[in-house]
Amino acid sequence: MPVIGTQGSPYLDAGSWQLHYGYRYQKSDRHFTGDHEDKDRQREHSEVVNELHLMDFGLTHAFTKRLTATASLPVQFVTRSTPVRDANRDIIDRDTQRADGIGDMVVQGSMWVLDPDVFLKGNLQISAGVKLPTGDDDVRHKATIRNGSTFTREERTVDQSITPGDGSFGAIVAAQAFYTILEELHGLTLFAQGTYLFNPRGTNGVPTFRSRPEEAEMSVTDQYLAKAGVGTGIPLLDEYGFSCSVAGRIEGVPVHDAIGPDGGFRRPGYAVSVEPGIAWSFRGHTLGLSAPIAVYRNRQKSVPDKHAEPERHGDAAFADYLVLFSYSWVFAGPSKGKESATPPERPIP
Repeated sequence: MPVIGTQGSPYLDAGSWQLHYGYRYQKSDRHFTGDHEDKDRQREHSEVVNELHLMDFGLTHAFTKRLTATASLPVQFVTRSTPVRDANRDIIDRDTQRADGIGDMVVQGSMWVLDPDVFLKGNLQISAGVKLPTGDDDVRHKATIRNGSTFTREERTVDQSITPGDGSFGAIVAAQAFYTILEELHGLTLFAQGTYLFNPRGTNGVPTFRSRPEEAEMSVTDQYLAKAGVGTGIPLLDEYGFSCSVAGRIEGVPVHDAIGPDGGFRRPGYAVSVEPGIAWSFRGHTLGLSAPIAVYRNRQKSVPDKHAEPERHGDAAFADYLVLFSYSWVFAGPSKGKESATPPERPIP
């Protein structure tokens, strides 16, 4: 998500550029069916563990103070550890999958709805763009497969949850808004942000090697993220560019896509988190750190779950918390020579 200033201008000058880097860490090992936690998985050490390191590299150009364009490319390093059971269902080993590489590239344009030169205390930005299938959607590994009392190593696709790409073109819409109040008391900025990814394609043809015919191929899912909160300069430190924020956050995968079919294998669900954050900005450089802490998780029934006879309800592993780090640098374009672009000050991560 872009940075919004709690004091000073959140707008980029015409002709300026912004390099940005984002990092996300999460360890997903808490199993939920609906909003019920399956604590037996941890007691018997049979939980599935996803450990994700995701980096995002991006570049934004301001054509005017009101219109910008952004291109970003994610790169991931992720492992998935699953239990291996013998014929008596006892856990005798663990199998590790790995899927590293670039993900799906995003290119989008953004526009501030109100004139930035007039509306300094509040505004609304809307964005739209495309997701390009640059990530590998069919990563393979050698899995440990039990055949009766013996084990073999056979080629399988890695799990959908760690696959770098989904093999589909998508459309992205986003919006963010802010409004600053109580400027005489360090300033409070109310903000809201939201992003939705439309993936019209039903399945991508990649086999899951699952036993149920309805889940034989991977689903290409929509995704969403929204947050709202408040940020302010830190007393005694705000003059040095330090600020803090707290927000409510929800992100997930829907049961039904907004456009197109919903078949294939997916794990729909969402996590609701409280996200405290801190940031520092100085001469065009901005560092941000936040840690969304999960307060509610729900693995919803997928379409194949609902169509099963009898109806079933699959589970999913969620993280207790995320670690989000961001860095950005605003610099002038060629037309400004050595003159610095106006950076956003006292930001909210």
